[in-house]
Amino acid sequence: MDITCLEETMKSFLGQQKYLIILDDVWTTETSDDLSRVLTNNDNGSRIIMTTREGHVAALASPGHILTLAPLLEDKAWDLFCKKAFPRDTDHECPLELKPLSEQMVNKCKGLPLVIVLVGSLLCVREKTVEEWRRINDQLSWELNNNSRFDHIRNVLHLSFIYLPTHLKSCFLYCSLFPEDYLLKRKQLVRLWIAEGFIDGRGDSTLEEVAEGYLNELIDRNMLQLVERNNFGRMKRFRMHDILRELAVDLCQKNCFGTIYEDKCGGSLQMDGRRLVMHRVKKDIQQSFSSMHHLRTVSILDGCMPSFTLLPLLCKKSRYMTVLELSGLPMEKIPDAIGDLFNLRHLGLRGSKVKMLPKTIENLSNLLTLDLYESDIHKFPSGIVKLKKLRHLFAVIVIHREGNFSKYGVRIPNGLGNLTNLQTLRALEAHDGSIRHLGELRQLRSLRLWNVKGLYCGRIRDSLVQMRYLSNLSVSASDENEVLLLNILPNLRKLVLRGRLAEGALNESLLFQPVGEHNLYRLSLSWSQLRGDPLPSLSRLSNLTQIHFTRAYNGEHLAFLTGWFPKLKTLQLRDLPNLKQLEIQQGAMASLERLFLINLNSMMDVPPGIEFLMPLQRLGFHEITSDFLLLLRQCSAIQGTQWQHSLRE
Repeated sequence: MDITCLEETMKSFLGQQKYLIILDDVWTTETSDDLSRVLTNNDNGSRIIMTTREGHVAALASPGHILTLAPLLEDKAWDLFCKKAFPRDTDHECPLELKPLSEQMVNKCKGLPLVIVLVGSLLCVREKTVEEWRRINDQLSWELNNNSRFDHIRNVLHLSFIYLPTHLKSCFLYCSLFPEDYLLKRKQLVRLWIAEGFIDGRGDSTLEEVAEGYLNELIDRNMLQLVERNNFGRMKRFRMHDILRELAVDLCQKNCFGTIYEDKCGGSLQMDGRRLVMHRVKKDIQQSFSSMHHLRTVSILDGCMPSFTLLPLLCKKSRYMTVLELSGLPMEKIPDAIGDLFNLRHLGLRGSKVKMLPKTIENLSNLLTLDLYESDIHKFPSGIVKLKKLRHLFAVIVIHREGNFSKYGVRIPNGLGNLTNLQTLRALEAHDGSIRHLGELRQLRSLRLWNVKGLYCGRIRDSLVQMRYLSNLSVSASDENEVLLLNILPNLRKLVLRGRLAEGALNESLLFQPVGEHNLYRLSLSWSQLRGDPLPSLSRLSNLTQIHFTRAYNGEHLAFLTGWFPKLKTLQLRDLPNLKQLEIQQGAMASLERLFLINLNSMMDVPPGIEFLMPLQRLGFHEITSDFLLLLRQCSAIQGTQWQHSLRE
């Protein structure tokens, strides 16, 4: 029959029947569309069940009819393993001497029943000795990729890769170059994907927005596991399942996509691929290798090597280098030859000891990301403003003195207005020249300003109005008595103000006017020295999920009233010297998970109403007196709750 005859025959046969149809391993939404033309709802109680790895296929089900299968819990995974590994033993008992190695192998399976069954079946026919068990554990990755017993799981996982759209395959393989169980960060990975050239523009969306969409697709297809969301509900951290990673690493090697190098590899550096990622390398790599000129990416993760003398060779022989990620290396100097890497798009020197960038940095006309966070660079060469494609600039200096640390921004020479593609600028040391051209950076999403004086605030206000995409703003005054007079736009998500605020500023600022929808999720106020209670004004911000006060309020009483801050998850009150009473009414902060009260000298009683917040995930009373600790131990409201404390020195 052709498809039309088949549809008519099925429709006629099933017309008045009560039926159950199971479609296993559905990969596309078209399957459901085709079937819907045949199946009519005859109110006989018929059902269709579909299994799938694809989130967009599962979304076709009616609300409340999607069953997400979670990995097996540890005890269930262990029971299944023992049944397969010791099928003929009494109660499937694991011998005591084999238990540590068995647990390691079960942990590598990460709760996947199919993998647990296969690993258990593999061990079932092996000799039950510690030496044999250790050998299998050490080469389990090899077994997964080569043993014929695992053909089925390899075929299943490979099919997942085959069904990936072309634009996602490189992104997926790239994730496997990170270490096992490595927590990938959304922003970091997005910047790397863009630098690698994996992301194509789509309409008016930025490359970063398109890349985040790719990330969502990989998670919906269960190729990556979402671990944590931020307070806004956006993806924050995720990882790749170990078994899936083994498949991807094998594909990387076969397709010369990339090579992983670890100290335990031993011997000389052998690689054949365009990307070299080094994990936990402790020795300097000094020798050249024949395929160096093929390299496009070099990344060092968790490196402990004393120096990286290979860099000058890379600059000389790998002229088409695209990504150099050297964060954490104790390098003090970057060779002048770095300027010859005309194709370089990502340069990561975060946490390094580099004190100065060479003048040739101005030749990197394709650079998109320059990450100097917590390096020792205090000043840029004048040519930095020639990098007109630059999208993300991280340059925060941390200076440690006598157990304390201070943070500073970096001065940018005249010409800041040339960097019109900047989306991230953290942090800029404010001065007349830079503030004058700040408003020309209209693509900014994240801005951090340091050493701001009151006389700069007028120009900063005018500049912020030009930044319609700005969502993350941090402003630190030059000292704690400098008054910040800023009108903050209501489309901000994060706001950090470190400086004195004029009385009434919370009411007068655009941010705190009850107009339209407020998107602010995180608010941090330091040095504000407010005399009036700020909470009535802030309570209008119904989307707040974090509030941090540090020396922000000089009054004696704070009250959280019923219905205020319904989405707040974290509240931290620190160094409020006059605060005597913190009152919490029933129904306030209904979603609170973490509460920290730190160095509140004048507080003599446990906050009344704290029982309405119980239980909390984290509760901390820090820098308190012995007398206050005694009150806490006698307080019935927090009995049975886990709470932390530290005494005032």
